[in-house]
Amino acid sequence: MPTSTPNYATDRQTSPSHLDPTPDDYTLTPFADRCIVVAEAGAGGHGCVSFLREKYIEEGPANGGDGGSGGNVYIQAVRGETSLHKIARRRLVKAGRGKNGQGKMRGGERGSDVLITVPVGTIVREIQRHDPIQNEIDEQQRPKRSRRKQEESDMTAEIEGTGQYRKDKWLVFPGMVPSEVNRMTFPKLPPPRKSHLAALQPAAPIWLDLDKHMETPMLLAAGSMGGMGNTHFMSPFSARPKMATRGDEGMKISLQLELKILADLGLVGLPNAGKSTLLRAMSNSRARVGNWAFTTLQPNVGTVVLDDHKGRPMVSKRTRDGRLRENFTVADVPGLIEDAHLDKGLGLGFLRHVERAAVLAFVIDLSAGDAVQALKLLWKELAEYEMQRGKELNAETERRMVKYVPPHMRSAPDEALDSPDLDMSIDPLPFVPTTPISAKPWFVVATKADLPNTQENYEALQRYLTDVRTGVQPHPSGLKNAWKHNTQSIPISAINAEGVAAIPQLVMDLLEE
Repeated sequence: MPTSTPNYATDRQTSPSHLDPTPDDYTLTPFADRCIVVAEAGAGGHGCVSFLREKYIEEGPANGGDGGSGGNVYIQAVRGETSLHKIARRRLVKAGRGKNGQGKMRGGERGSDVLITVPVGTIVREIQRHDPIQNEIDEQQRPKRSRRKQEESDMTAEIEGTGQYRKDKWLVFPGMVPSEVNRMTFPKLPPPRKSHLAALQPAAPIWLDLDKHMETPMLLAAGSMGGMGNTHFMSPFSARPKMATRGDEGMKISLQLELKILADLGLVGLPNAGKSTLLRAMSNSRARVGNWAFTTLQPNVGTVVLDDHKGRPMVSKRTRDGRLRENFTVADVPGLIEDAHLDKGLGLGFLRHVERAAVLAFVIDLSAGDAVQALKLLWKELAEYEMQRGKELNAETERRMVKYVPPHMRSAPDEALDSPDLDMSIDPLPFVPTTPISAKPWFVVATKADLPNTQENYEALQRYLTDVRTGVQPHPSGLKNAWKHNTQSIPISAINAEGVAAIPQLVMDLLEE
């Protein structure tokens, strides 16, 4: 009976696996790394106009309660989130309005708070602000000479103890006709008030770099104060005031959120170099894999567990705070092409995710041509991007020093913040100072080393890295003070999971530098 020799290459193609899946075997989660959201604090509830009604008391005194304070807007960076797509869909995050006051001196309930949950590594920048209470305070603090008529009316109100009726500020007893309202004597309007929680808000304009996991939320916008009940306006001349104040309007802040993925290891390479397959081999990720360029269109994050579940971890390293490291994260950045720093091939959107990686792994395809030239091309794009961001940082610093606009002067009209058609194509956030990309530890992962005629290419790559480490060759980025202490290369076959086991140990060693 004839026997046939098994063809492992054919078997690998006909038998899909985790490392060599079918084109439709992948998980693609919704992803957004930039969005604009309007955070609106809750408005205060209105004060109550009420009077005591009991047996044998025909006309009791005022007993209207105060309105409740509006809800607060909080933000929190958590490890479980990896995208801003949930916030991008909402567009408007609005806290609850305070409840109105009630009779028998019962105050209104507080408005419900709202929490914005973002991934770790999110940068928050304020674009516009509309704070009606701060505007009123600033208006009252303006020089008197610029509003002589208002000064005269204020002096009259102080002498007579009366003020003017403002429909947006006062509430009157239900059922009163306009003629009665016109004959009423209103007290002086109380000064604008801010919640005591406003002291916990970040200084305006808001600029936050949420690069760490937050155990407790951070206050972004405090809710407004509720209106005063009619009990506040009782006097020896008026025991039954028929007016109360309305709750204050809530503050609105338009924020730009930008995510820069925080990962211990960032995979950088040309399109179709095998980064997603490597991520699958190192972790349990189901990143999309295909034999075409730009298979990966959004960053993928995987977690490498440093434990084989046999009683002893494969790599024993400790973090800076002394805890035993159990895992590290890997970010698969979409492929970069030439002139990516000029935003070709969406290069700028991909390059910014490299800024936060602690260690860089340059994934080079040994079967796709000269490996040394591919490495130089990747470093050239990273170096150009680094210099470009440095210039932006200097320009932004000079702009802030020359042109300072007080926060209360930057308020936007209501319709600008309420518009559902906010312009999403605004300028990117200025560069946030981090460790320069060229100063990060890095190594090379030479993929597809199992293919024939790749040994000479790998040996040339090894010689080049040795020359860079010893100073014979300059750093491939061409920048001074670039990291080149321990440049190494690891040959692997990601589709066969060969040689991948050496990567975690090297990553752990480089994380300690």
